[in-house]
Amino acid sequence: MGMQKLTYLFFIAGLLLFTGCKDYVDEYVTYTINEPVFMPVSEFRSAVAVEQPQPIVKQGKILFFNGYLYISQPEKGIHVIDNQNPSSPRNVAFIDLLGNADMQVRNNILYADSYIDLVWFDISDPAKPVYKGRKEEVFPQAFPPTENGFSIDYEKSMDRNNGIVVGWKKVEKRELVRYYKPRWWGWGGLQNDGAMYASVGEKAGAGTGIAGSMSRFAIYKDNLYTVMNNMLGIFDLTGGSPVKVGNDYYIGFNVETIFSYKNCMFMGTPTGMIIYSMEDPLKPERQSMISHVFGCDPVVVENDIAYVTVRSGTFCGQDANELIIVDVSDVKRPRHIVTYNMKSPKGLGIDEETLFVCDDGLRIFNTKDPRTIMHPDNILAHFKDMDGFDVIPFNNVLMMIAADGIYQYDYTDLQHIKQLSRLPIGK
Repeated sequence: MGMQKLTYLFFIAGLLLFTGCKDYVDEYVTYTINEPVFMPVSEFRSAVAVEQPQPIVKQGKILFFNGYLYISQPEKGIHVIDNQNPSSPRNVAFIDLLGNADMQVRNNILYADSYIDLVWFDISDPAKPVYKGRKEEVFPQAFPPTENGFSIDYEKSMDRNNGIVVGWKKVEKRELVRYYKPRWWGWGGLQNDGAMYASVGEKAGAGTGIAGSMSRFAIYKDNLYTVMNNMLGIFDLTGGSPVKVGNDYYIGFNVETIFSYKNCMFMGTPTGMIIYSMEDPLKPERQSMISHVFGCDPVVVENDIAYVTVRSGTFCGQDANELIIVDVSDVKRPRHIVTYNMKSPKGLGIDEETLFVCDDGLRIFNTKDPRTIMHPDNILAHFKDMDGFDVIPFNNVLMMIAADGIYQYDYTDLQHIKQLSRLPIGK
């Protein structure tokens, strides 16, 4: 009789366990995800073309080289602007290049990303770029921006049998709890600001382009350095085509921008500035990191002083809007000098103690004493009524890309800075 009771108890326990499992199996989770839109690999890689000039529809990264501006239209291609006369810039060509965000130039060769690939062009005649080659799969996790905070189907997106991811479609899904697993968050290879890869302070060497502060490409000596998805890649440019040097270096912290100064690379991340020594150009060595609150932050450096902007209201951060100034004379021990409140700063540039910041339009400061740049005597100008994104100061001409145009200013006389031109962007 005791055995019968025991058997009965086991039966009841098993029934309850089975019922509980059934309830669990029947539970569902509903979520939104970005499903990839694919293009066949062969179609993607055959889509490169050099065309007649086209209107610039959307702002992106900027690069200056030998009197010409190169403007990335995110995901679409590169506009070539004859800027030999900054008072009258001319749109002269368009490079149709899917997935482009960043670019750099060395010795008349323009290097540009095309989602997962690196592509290069001969720009000896800037108005007639010539496609020269492509290195495949060097940025394997470079995806289009998602334009929202929903995750992406990472596993599906990485399957090259499906093709190359060239867009996203937002999909509502309902899935059994036991099958559900968290997806990869969709910050992707390009940033929402129009990316979303060098050097203004050092006045890039002969034959090297000058990129804006939002750049993820930098050139030092004979190498191209790229930062994307927490990784630093190095390409040797001494031969006829770029050669990938070893494996990527893990940087972390969602590194977003890179700036070359002396023999170091200064990298902007949402949580701070990281400094790497390039004393051995093929073996970067981390020197230090100076942390701050969350925010997007490009970096420029001049006279051993680094200028960093932090911005709120993006995937990068929280609620800080600041200009941070740091003494980097000892790259192993950077020292915070001062922090200024800003409205919503983005790109910035520095030229002989004149600082240009895209904030509430364009703000220009004398930085001879970084601790006093907000003194009225050191506020040189403030141009409003545009949404500035990034700048390149060179040879007393400030080139700024904004949401509605490419603005240029003559700052030869710092007491009378004047606008030279505006090339429209958008419809």
